[in-house]
Amino acid sequence: MVQIKAIPRKNPIDSAAPPKFFAHAIKAGLVDLERLAWLVSNQCTVRESDCYAVLLALEHNILDEMRQGNVVQLGQLGNFQVGVRSQGSETAEEVTSYSVKSAHMNFRPGKRLRKMLTNLDYKLISG
Repeated sequence: MVQIKAIPRKNPIDSAAPPKFFAHAIKAGLVDLERLAWLVSNQCTVRESDCYAVLLALEHNILDEMRQGNVVQLGQLGNFQVGVRSQGSETAEEVTSYSVKSAHMNFRPGKRLRKMLTNLDYKLISG
């Protein structure tokens, strides 16, 4: 169950308007690679240390492939790709690598993850 709470937000167009309240998802916890390795090892015959080693290698290879500009497709989980933000230029010829302000991660979830998002249960918490 996803916990939510009401968060006030001001109207950026009308600063005199009273704030409106919006639902905001609250983190329930954190699951790291060690926990995932333990969970996977309990669902199959592979030892926890082997699962952890594979997950670390997967992380390393995802980083390496993305540095090379590749889209990383993780089966039905989805795709990871590097995106950039840049300053605008008047002409295409003025765009250079110095135009890039920052990089970010684009993630496009696969069908199963998108479907999961349509079937969530929510619980409102106070505070």
